[in-house]
Amino acid sequence: MAKSKFEYVRLFEVDDRCLPNTWVVVRVDGKGFHKFSTEHGYEKPNDIKALSLMNRAATSVMEEFKDICLAYGQSDEYSFVFRKETQAYSRRSAKLSTNVCSLFTSAFVYYWNEYFPTIKPRYPPVFDGRTVLYPSNQNIRDYLSWRQADCHINNLYNTTFWALILKGGLTPTEAENKLKGTLSGDKNEILFSQFAINYNTEPEMLRKGTVLVRRKVPVALPNGGTREKSQIVQEHVDIIGDEFWNTNTHLLTLT
Repeated sequence: MAKSKFEYVRLFEVDDRCLPNTWVVVRVDGKGFHKFSTEHGYEKPNDIKALSLMNRAATSVMEEFKDICLAYGQSDEYSFVFRKETQAYSRRSAKLSTNVCSLFTSAFVYYWNEYFPTIKPRYPPVFDGRTVLYPSNQNIRDYLSWRQADCHINNLYNTTFWALILKGGLTPTEAENKLKGTLSGDKNEILFSQFAINYNTEPEMLRKGTVLVRRKVPVALPNGGTREKSQIVQEHVDIIGDEFWNTNTHLLTLT
């Protein structure tokens, strides 16, 4: 690029490179999705099609960014974990967040018709993105545990809230007042005693969210043999305890 007298304006750009040897998390979050879900007829308390669309958009992001080793999603958000040693976009925070967010949003729109073939989007969905760094393995585990705990708390509340409205005949205000000050045990009791709903048997994707992880799996060869190939695997499992991490030791190991 030819130099000009105007090139000095580049000096105003801020160096926002992420610290080295830290986990880089880009979290994408829906903006105004309560309104968006209502105006597009999402089923309450959860719309499996909408969650599946979120998972498809997240998979597109992982297919593009090979340095994302794990992603976790629930409701209208997704967290993408880049390996500690990633050099994607020279670790520039804004570049990472904007590229992940824009790709996620475009994939969400691109695949919309596959999940909502009879509903035309009334207006474009909006997602925001942020980049956060976590220095230790325990930090990144605690971050993901926080998001999964949030999934459980919110889903239990929403399941009970909408059961009171759709099956119990309460208004949203009445349901909200009934749930004020209740603990998880109280909500479980309401679901079971009033609506015969055992929350522990609800779909795991709703209770635990979705984990996308790269894992080597055996692939059949034309000659009858097999070879290992890295694939993106979708799971709905607990990531707060040790079992998931003991099974996926490669995630916390530098490669």
